[in-house]
Amino acid sequence: MPTKPVIINNSPLVFLWILNLLPLLRELYTDVWIPEEVQEEFLGTDTIVRRSSLNGAPWIRTVSLTNPQSTSVYGGLDRGEASVLALAKEHNAHLVIIDEKKAREEAKQIGLPVKGTVGVLLEAKKKGLIDAIKPLLETLRDNGMYLKQSLIDKVLQLAGETY
Repeated sequence: MPTKPVIINNSPLVFLWILNLLPLLRELYTDVWIPEEVQEEFLGTDTIVRRSSLNGAPWIRTVSLTNPQSTSVYGGLDRGEASVLALAKEHNAHLVIIDEKKAREEAKQIGLPVKGTVGVLLEAKKKGLIDAIKPLLETLRDNGMYLKQSLIDKVLQLAGETY
């Protein structure tokens, strides 16, 4: 029986790319998909470098929606987010990796398991794939990711990085 895919949205993909940690997706999940809309968003800036990164990450597969109109039920979300949820529903995804609050809430409402970029990093730390989360969170903040201090404190505690 084939494994269920993990579907990732653009923001977590970009943040993991910034951290140079796209290989974590392979180590943690094996079968990682992005909808065509997410690929378009990802390649919207730094196209050559990002295309090279995707080409060097064959475990990240771009997949078309069987029914592109299925995104219309997620009217309050952007195209990429709606496509992630629609693709996840179509293929009974194991997990959706998405950072945006509204999209995460929608995913939970329709019964999809959800994790964000920080959750991926925490899982990687627990499995010994990264040494420390704190410097990664600092880099994410420096690159525009909004993280509440309470979330940072909680994650560092869960990661065993509070002193």
